Amino acid sequence: MGRKKLNVFSLSFLDIITCGLGAIILLFVLVNAKSAARRDTVTSDLRAETNRIEIQVLEGKKDLIRIRNVLEETRAELEKTQGLARRLIETIKEKEIELAASDKDTLATKTHVNRLKADLKSLEEDVKRLRAGAKAQDALGTKLRPFPGHGDRQYLTDLKMGGRRIMILVDSSASMLADTVVGIIRRRNLAAKEKIKSAKWQQAVKTIDWLTTQLPATSKFQVYTFNETAGPLIADSAGIWLNAADVDKLNQTVARMRKVVPQKGTSLLNAFKAVVEMKPAPDNLFLLTDSLPTMGAKKPWGKRVSGKKRLSLYHDAIRQLPSRIPVNIILYPMEGDPFAAGAFWKLAKDTRGSFFSPSRDWP
Repeated sequence: MGRKKLNVFSLSFLDIITCGLGAIILLFVLVNAKSAARRDTVTSDLRAETNRIEIQVLEGKKDLIRIRNVLEETRAELEKTQGLARRLIETIKEKEIELAASDKDTLATKTHVNRLKADLKSLEEDVKRLRAGAKAQDALGTKLRPFPGHGDRQYLTDLKMGGRRIMILVDSSASMLADTVVGIIRRRNLAAKEKIKSAKWQQAVKTIDWLTTQLPATSKFQVYTFNETAGPLIADSAGIWLNAADVDKLNQTVARMRKVVPQKGTSLLNAFKAVVEMKPAPDNLFLLTDSLPTMGAKKPWGKRVSGKKRLSLYHDAIRQLPSRIPVNIILYPMEGDPFAAGAFWKLAKDTRGSFFSPSRDWP
């Protein structure tokens, strides 16, 4: 009997192959499903991280824009600061030049003041000798008011108190608090009562007290104080001449002077404008001051005024003065104003008045 021929592509073989292929496909489906689930989990985390990073990038861009804006502003401020620095350097150079010139002028001024003091001392001694040989008078004599002075210190050399209308201008600015810049800065921050007690200001008050005792009985008078503005000591008397024979008015003037508080800047221009407003004009003018003005009609923008600027303001002021009025200067010199003594001396000389710088214990 012959052997049966084997057919590898029989139905049973195909079934086995199909089953194996189906098992492989099922295994692939199961594995792929699990991989997809795992992939979704990992992808979700990555998406969240991506979103977070995108938000950070957006915030970073916003911060970058802000930083760029700040950088532009900083550059603008830097350019402005550099410009200010250049101007400041130029100003410092100008001040150094002015300071060098002021040092030279100060030396000349000190020499001139010392010479004037020596002349004054000589004149005082001459007056003492004349008084020693004169006939004694009663306690008051021809004076309108008594003045309790110190011996022969109750006089003022070469000041002519004559005239029918006598006007007195008193500087009541902050510089009248002390002789030095440092002293002025220290005292201007004190209470009003302490400012009034300043030695320099009290000397000016005593000077007004003394001047009111020297007025001719037949004359008229007016006393103004000035700082940034000018006004009469007696209220409601602006532009009005007062009778020197009225002792009550004289006493009221001195009492009001004792209450004035030195403060603010100095406008000599406004003081001389007040002189112009007096009708009729004064025929004798007394000016009590310590330095050149620091302002004109209005307060300046800057806080510092150079020596040349103050001298310019002084010349603007004296142009306001009426002609042919003698100007008598009583100067209380202040540190740091070398042009004042020479300028006021020239004003007194040109107007045929007198110039006087009293000692600390006068009157």
